[in-house]
Amino acid sequence: MRPWRDGPNDRRNYHHGNLKEALIEAARRFIAERGIGGFTLVDAARLVGVTPAALYRHFRGREALLEELAGRGFAELAARLARALTSRGTPLERFTRMGETYLAFAEEEPAYYAAIFETRGLPTVEQDGGSGVGAPVARPSPFDLLVEALQATFADGFGGVAPRFIALEVWALAHGLATLSAAGHLPRGPGFPDKYELLRAGVLALVHGAAHGPASGRP
Repeated sequence: MRPWRDGPNDRRNYHHGNLKEALIEAARRFIAERGIGGFTLVDAARLVGVTPAALYRHFRGREALLEELAGRGFAELAARLARALTSRGTPLERFTRMGETYLAFAEEEPAYYAAIFETRGLPTVEQDGGSGVGAPVARPSPFDLLVEALQATFADGFGGVAPRFIALEVWALAHGLATLSAAGHLPRGPGFPDKYELLRAGVLALVHGAAHGPASGRP
């Protein structure tokens, strides 16, 4: 991915009526390369080559643009996780593959991934087809997907351990590994497993331990 330059000659051209998509792509690239903390609508306007006022025809503010990114990112993540869950293998292999897919998504789509967590707790907006403004619609989280996957994949349950508790542990593991890896804080080198190996070992321990071990200490 080529870095953005701030000069006027690097402005992005867009076809008439396609400003919204150009803004979304500008935000996606900017966040992927520079992080979400300092991103503003002025940045998006400059990258696309329009005045900041033009952005408000499509987005009410920075949060609205990030929410659009988050919605698209979550849809892509959910589709990838669903494909992993329906792939070949044992239930444990398929569920572990979901975790690997989660790590890959965080690495390949850093802007989407960051937006999903930047806008946590904010609802999506369902368009009404008229004014463009509709009722808020709650967007599920990756945690919700993991709970559903556990319940669907391990129909026999976990000996009284609530699937949501195991899902929370797996999510914390995957998100922690993704965050450490992105920040460059995950130890690397001879003798150190990579993030995928760590995730596989962790999922095996959590799921196998819940299914076959004592449930003491768990809700």
